[in-house]
Amino acid sequence: MGYRIFLAGGSGAIGRRLPQLVDAGHQVAATTRQPAKAEGLRALGAEPVVVDVFDAGGLRTAVAAAKPEIVIHQLTDLPPGLDPARMGEAIIGNARIRDEGTRNLVEAARSVGARRLIAQSIAWVYAPGAEPHAETDPLDSSAEGGRGISVGGVIALERQVLEASPMTGIVLRYGHLYGPGTGAETAADPAVHVDAAACAALLAVERGSQGAFNVAEPNGHVTTDKAVSELGWRSGFRMTV
Repeated sequence: MGYRIFLAGGSGAIGRRLPQLVDAGHQVAATTRQPAKAEGLRALGAEPVVVDVFDAGGLRTAVAAAKPEIVIHQLTDLPPGLDPARMGEAIIGNARIRDEGTRNLVEAARSVGARRLIAQSIAWVYAPGAEPHAETDPLDSSAEGGRGISVGGVIALERQVLEASPMTGIVLRYGHLYGPGTGAETAADPAVHVDAAACAALLAVERGSQGAFNVAEPNGHVTTDKAVSELGWRSGFRMTV
């Protein structure tokens, strides 16, 4: 069964793997902040939507026009290749998206009666403790400096998604991304290929109860048993084109 999906962050690394959603029969409206990227989204099979997540009114109008049943949040604000010279500034901007941007998206999704909200998080923000970490382990809320900013943004995002009643909130805690569009051919553990990361979002459209899911290749830092058993996710998935 196909659903109407609003994909926030369609021009990002995971968002650009949206042919998985289209091939599964879903009708996708995908966002970008840059008009120049709109035709690229159309070529991937989506209806492009040019909107800034910080424009709450514009976002609400865009979501209302799309009338989604499912909203997928893949928004980030990171430099190409995670350029170290720009990461200090990017960490602040990314945390703002996770907090303020998520708040705007949740409100817009709720206003149209979307039934499910799936959001990108990260799997390397657990508090120090015994590994591998399960989803029930605490996040590193006492972290300081740049890590503290990142963790604070993640906590804000996850809280808003998981408290977005009456929508079912699904948080996908991705490992470090690698593969096409990420600027990396490999990644440190916990790692996940961008195709497998996008596949987890596709599976979560119809599967998974409310909560968080670690999404990463086998490693010693986090366990992915929940994603495998509830979502039917497999870390080795790759797109064929």
